[in-house]
Amino acid sequence: MKIGFTFDLRSAWLAMGYSEEETAEFDKESTIDGIASTLEELGYEIDRIGNLHQLLERLTKGDRWDLVFNICEGMHGVAREAQVPALLDAYRIPYVFSAPLVLALTLDKGMTKRVIRDAGIPTADFSIVAVLNDIWKVNLKYPLFVKPIAEGSGKGISERSVVTSTEELHKSCEYLLNTFHQPVLVEPFLGGREFTVGIVGTSDKARVTGVMEIVLLDNAEKGVYSLSNKEQYEDRVQYLKIDDITRKQCENVALEAYRVLGCEDGGRVDIRYDSTGEANFIEVNPLPGLNPVHSDLPILSRLHGISFSELMKMIMDSAIAKVRSV
Repeated sequence: MKIGFTFDLRSAWLAMGYSEEETAEFDKESTIDGIASTLEELGYEIDRIGNLHQLLERLTKGDRWDLVFNICEGMHGVAREAQVPALLDAYRIPYVFSAPLVLALTLDKGMTKRVIRDAGIPTADFSIVAVLNDIWKVNLKYPLFVKPIAEGSGKGISERSVVTSTEELHKSCEYLLNTFHQPVLVEPFLGGREFTVGIVGTSDKARVTGVMEIVLLDNAEKGVYSLSNKEQYEDRVQYLKIDDITRKQCENVALEAYRVLGCEDGGRVDIRYDSTGEANFIEVNPLPGLNPVHSDLPILSRLHGISFSELMKMIMDSAIAKVRSV
């Protein structure tokens, strides 16, 4: 089977003049090599395509594939993660991971929480600050947590994300609005334990590959699983397996959210406990990081005895089953 491989190579975007922060979600050569070599070991013929623009060039030339393994995050627009699968849909080429509607929805954390809340899944109350004056409409109890509404990989999250006063809220929202040029999500800061849940499969066939607790060490940025903490996880973060009762609670919330949102083939759901001991949905990543060594989904899978090759096979089996069911 001929598999096209679409991705955003960080070095390529840096060479075009984009900044380190703008390209923080994009992949290094080692990630692309690790994914491609693993897929080849599984017996697939891999054709490295690259980003959206390179895909468009190849499609215009007449190139086609049996399936496309898509991990493109995109650069511009709040629906940027949906651009590659939308283009592939137009050309009737199947792909791995979720459809455009899902990727557009889940990148907007506010819209996602509205769907999750409507489905009765526990998630913290929230407010949206689209312009600075919107902070006067925020009617939530401090401390609060603020982050860009449509970023991933911990972009825009730091110690200043936890705010304890209107003055701090004003400063943090002003910084995020000016830096990321998008609304800010404001929600109560949940001070309980934090977990991430790995899932593979689609719809009723979706299943959990593992749950791990994220424990920040003394030298980490306090209280937040930030971009800086993620990039320096070996020194700042400890990943732990958990007891069966907590694991089951996290699994139930994560699987329900994953299915309600319509995610496909694989992803991660982040969970955090509140002061009452309830597991709350934080956000979902339907295009999970797949560096074989340091991305969360491979880490938590490995923690539960699932190798990177086995994880990739599960994802591919799910995607191929979708193609065969059409």
